[in-house]
Amino acid sequence: MSGAAHRATQEARLEAIVRATPGLMSVLETVRALDLPDWLIFSGAVYQPVLNHLTGRDPDYGIRDYDLAYFDASDLSYEAEDVVIRKVAAAFPAPLRDLVETRNQARVHVWFKGKFGEPYAPLSCSAEALERFVSATFAVGVRVETGGRLTIIAPFGLDDLFTLRMRPNPNRRTNGFARAAASLTARWPELKIEPD
Repeated sequence: MSGAAHRATQEARLEAIVRATPGLMSVLETVRALDLPDWLIFSGAVYQPVLNHLTGRDPDYGIRDYDLAYFDASDLSYEAEDVVIRKVAAAFPAPLRDLVETRNQARVHVWFKGKFGEPYAPLSCSAEALERFVSATFAVGVRVETGGRLTIIAPFGLDDLFTLRMRPNPNRRTNGFARAAASLTARWPELKIEPD
C-alpha cells in the first residue's frame, strides 16, 4: 500500500472512531455552530477514543477534557480570550460545559514559559500547535466542517496511535514526556513507551 493510501486508510479509521464517540461528536457539532476562527479539537479528546477502541474500552473512557483550540491574532489579551471562553461555555449543557477547555493558540506564547518553564515561539495557526505536543501520539486534531465533513490534522501521521506506541515528539523534546507517559500507561497499560 502506498504512503498516501495508508494514510487515507488510517484517517478513515480515525473518522469512524471519532463519529462513534458520543461525547466528542457532541462537542464537535456544538463548536462547529459557534463559527470560531481556525478551530480544532485536539489531544486527548481525539487520541484517547482510538486507544479505547483498540483496547476494547468504552469510547469515552479516560477522557478528562476536550481541548478546543482556535486562532485569533487580532487581540492577544486574556480579556478577549475570556469572551470566547464564556461564549463556548454558554453553548454547552452541564457537565460538558466544565470539560471543554478553550484556548486561543495565537496567545499561547504569552503564558507558556511562565507555566511550563520552556520557551514557546508564537504560532501561525491552530494546527501548528500539534507539531509542538509532547508526543507524536498526541498530535492529532479534528474539526467538523459545514456539511458534516471531518477534517483531520496529524503532522506526524497516525502510525504511533494505531500501533499503541508513545514516543517523544521527534522535533521538540520537552520536560513533560515522562509525566505524560506515566499518566497514560496508568489508564492504558497496553501502550508501548519509547524512551525519551
